[in-house]
Amino acid sequence: MIKSVERTKRSLETRLKKLQDSDRKDDVITFEQLGVDRLYVDEAHNYKNLFLYTKMRNVAGLSTTDAQKSSDMYLKCRYIDEMTDSKGVVFATGTPVSNSMTELYTMMRYLQHDTIQKKGLSHFDCWASTFGETTTAIELAPEGTGYRARTRFAKFFNLPELMNLFKEAADIKTSDQLNLPTPTAVYHNVVAQPTEIQKSMVQELAERAAKVHSGAVDASVDNMLKITSEGRKLGLDQRVINPDLPDEPQSKVNMCVDNIFRIWEDGQSDKLTQLVFCDLSTPKNIQTSRRAAKAVGGNIDSPEIHALEQLNDTPEEKEFTIYDDIRDKLVSRGIPREEIAFIHEANTEVRKKELYAKVRSGQVRVLIGSTFKMGAGMNVQDRLVALHDLDCPWRPGDLEQRSGRIIRQGNKNEEVHIYRYVTEATFDAYLWQTIENKQKFISQIMTSKSPVRSCEDIDETALSYAEIKALCAGDARIKEKMDLDIDVARLKLMKANHQSQQYRLEDNLLKHFPEQIEKNKGFIEGFKADMETLASHPHPQDGFAGMTVRNDYLIDKENAGAALVDAFKDVKGLDPVQIGSYRGFNMSLIS
Repeated sequence: MIKSVERTKRSLETRLKKLQDSDRKDDVITFEQLGVDRLYVDEAHNYKNLFLYTKMRNVAGLSTTDAQKSSDMYLKCRYIDEMTDSKGVVFATGTPVSNSMTELYTMMRYLQHDTIQKKGLSHFDCWASTFGETTTAIELAPEGTGYRARTRFAKFFNLPELMNLFKEAADIKTSDQLNLPTPTAVYHNVVAQPTEIQKSMVQELAERAAKVHSGAVDASVDNMLKITSEGRKLGLDQRVINPDLPDEPQSKVNMCVDNIFRIWEDGQSDKLTQLVFCDLSTPKNIQTSRRAAKAVGGNIDSPEIHALEQLNDTPEEKEFTIYDDIRDKLVSRGIPREEIAFIHEANTEVRKKELYAKVRSGQVRVLIGSTFKMGAGMNVQDRLVALHDLDCPWRPGDLEQRSGRIIRQGNKNEEVHIYRYVTEATFDAYLWQTIENKQKFISQIMTSKSPVRSCEDIDETALSYAEIKALCAGDARIKEKMDLDIDVARLKLMKANHQSQQYRLEDNLLKHFPEQIEKNKGFIEGFKADMETLASHPHPQDGFAGMTVRNDYLIDKENAGAALVDAFKDVKGLDPVQIGSYRGFNMSLIS
C-alpha cells in the first residue's frame, strides 16, 4: 500500500511539473485573458485519456496513463464550470464510448464534475462499485495443462440509472431518432484463405507467444505487443512481414483491388468515388520537396511548389507498402494515376482541402488512408459509393468513424457498399470478432430505447496464449473445446459455491437457528416481565414519577437530574455501577 501511494505521489509530482512548465502553453485559447465564458469541443472523444484515480491494481482494462492534452482540457473545463455554474462547456462527438465503459466515467468527469461529487461518485472506485464490478475469467495457462485467473472490470449494473444520470448532461441522438437522409449501407464480408506461408508464420508466432508466456525470453527481445503487431501485419499480407515473399493472387489485398476496379468501371459515368482504409503498411517515404516545403513554409502551398515537386520526382528506392501496391495494380489495369490519391500526400491543411474538393468533384476517385488521418472530420461523401476496410482497427469507435465517412448526409447515392476483408486462421478473425462484441456492448448503452439492466464489457484487444493456439490451428473445434473447458471450470466453481451454501444452511438448521430461537424466547419472556413491571408503576398524568438515587427517593425532576450527574462523577471503571431505580427498573451507570 505504501509503495502504491508513493508511485501515485511521484506521478502527480511529474504531472504538476509538466503543467507548471512555462514553455507548454495553449497556442489556440489563452485562458489568462478575460472574457472566456464558453468552450465548445468538437471530436471530444480525442480527450478520453485522462488520468484515472483508482486503488484497483492488476485489473485488466483500466488504464492509468495520462495525456497532456486531456489534463489540459480537464483544467479548462473546471475553470469554465466555475465561471458559468457548470453551463459553459459543450462536447460534441459521435463516439462518446468508443472502446470501454470506463470512458463514460471520463466524460462525466469533464461535464458533470459537481454532480458526481455530490452523489459521492467522483472517485472511480466509488463509481465502479455503484455501476459495475470486477470479474475473474479463467484462461489457459502458458504450459497448456492448467488454468490461470485474470481479473478485469467488465460487468455493469444499474444501467438505466447510470444513463439517466449521464443524460442530465448528454443529449444522445441515434440514427433511428434523427431519420436523416443518409444512404442505405450494404455490408460485404470478403474472406480470403491463408497461404501455406501465412499458416507456417502464424504457427511460428504461436511458438514465440508460448516462450514469452513461459518467461523463456526477455521482454526487450520479444514480447506480446510485438507478436500481436506482426500478427496483424501477417493477416493483412505476408509481404508486409517480408517483401520478398510471393504475391498471392487470392490474398485479401488482391481481392480488394478487384473490387475497387470493378466498382470504378461501373461508376464511370457518374464519377463515383471510393475510400480504402488501411492502418498498417502506410506510406513512409515522403518526397524531399514536400518535406522541405513543410519545413520551410508550414502551410505554404502554391503552383510553383507543385511544379518543383514534379521536377524533383526522381526514382528512388522505396520501402514496400500496401498503399503503393494497390495503386500500382490499379494503374496497371487502366485507372489513371491522378485519380488515385493517398491521404498522407496531403501534408498541409491547404492540400487537404484541395484533395477533399477533388474527391467531391470526382477528379480523385480512389482515396486511400488510415483511420487517424481520415476517420473523423473529413467530408467527401458526395459521390462515395463504396468503402473498403482492408484491416481491422483497434476500437469500435474507429470503425464507426470509418463508416461515418460514407453513411452521411449529402451523399448522392441511395445505396452504398462497405466491404470488410478477413484472412481466415489469422489474427484477423479474432480482431473482427472482438470489435463486433465491443460494438454490441456499446449499442446497449448508446440507444434511444431504455437500456438493459446489466451487461458485460469486452476486454481490451490482447491475444492470450490459448486464443493464439486456437487461431493458429484454424480449427473451430479447438476454440470450442477451449470455451467448453472454461465453462466446465466455471461450473465446478459454481458447484463448490453451491455446496458451501448447502453446508452453511445445514449448520444453521441444526445448530444456529435452534440457538437463536431459544435466545429469542428468553427475550420474549423478559419483555413480558418488563411490561408487567411497567404496568405496575404507571407514570402520573402530571408531574414526575419519582426516582431513587443512592437510596434517596427524589420526587423533584431537577433534583433527580442533579443527583444523577453527581453520581456519574464517582463512576470510574468500565463495569456498570447500580445507583438506583426508576418505575421499578434498576438503573446503572458506566464510565
